[in-house]
Amino acid sequence: MKKLVAEFIGTLWLVLGGCGSAVLAASFPELGIGFVGVSLAFGLTVLTMAYAIGHVSGCHLNPAVSIGLWVGGRFDKKDLLPYIGAQVLGGIAGAGILYFIVSGKPGFEIGGFAANGYGEHSPGGYSMMSALVTEIVMTFMFLIIILGATHSKAPKYLAGLAIGLGLTLIHLISIPVTNTSVNPARSTSQAIFAGDWATGQLWLFWVAPIVGAILAGVVYKYLSPEKE
Repeated sequence: MKKLVAEFIGTLWLVLGGCGSAVLAASFPELGIGFVGVSLAFGLTVLTMAYAIGHVSGCHLNPAVSIGLWVGGRFDKKDLLPYIGAQVLGGIAGAGILYFIVSGKPGFEIGGFAANGYGEHSPGGYSMMSALVTEIVMTFMFLIIILGATHSKAPKYLAGLAIGLGLTLIHLISIPVTNTSVNPARSTSQAIFAGDWATGQLWLFWVAPIVGAILAGVVYKYLSPEKE
């Protein structure tokens, strides 16, 4: 139960910090945060939680990460569904807090609410296939970073830094394409509030990250210098 509470809190923080920076700070150009600032915000949420709850739950904060770690032989199958449930609920709670904050402004309109999308809902107008490939590849690389940085032969205390910076880089690459998911819990939490178009496209932001995570788990299991 402590692990599940930690995953709930960590995913709440990821959504509130990452999506909050996009919905709040990035909506005011004079603050100068832009999409670079949003990318850093997502990376910082993972970096801070890695050191806050990594020793409690492993700091997955993402159903794709839990699945990739399971495929890679680093996570027990019996904990998979409880972790995913805690992550999704934590993400929804974070989005709910964000919605409560932003709806307190006069003239508030929900807009995209930092939801993920493709086609007309892609920030750069990219197609569904572009979004699919982007999310698979970015999640694949994210899991390769996680599996490598947390390996017993890797420098133990640098894992959180590598993973947080890795997520920042992923956002710098893919925000223009999909607004960057690589995390079904993050996508679900925003889609619920953004409305029909977001929930209609949500399937891609579950399928693609999971496919990318499974591929990474298989590949890293082959590359890994030894079983753990």
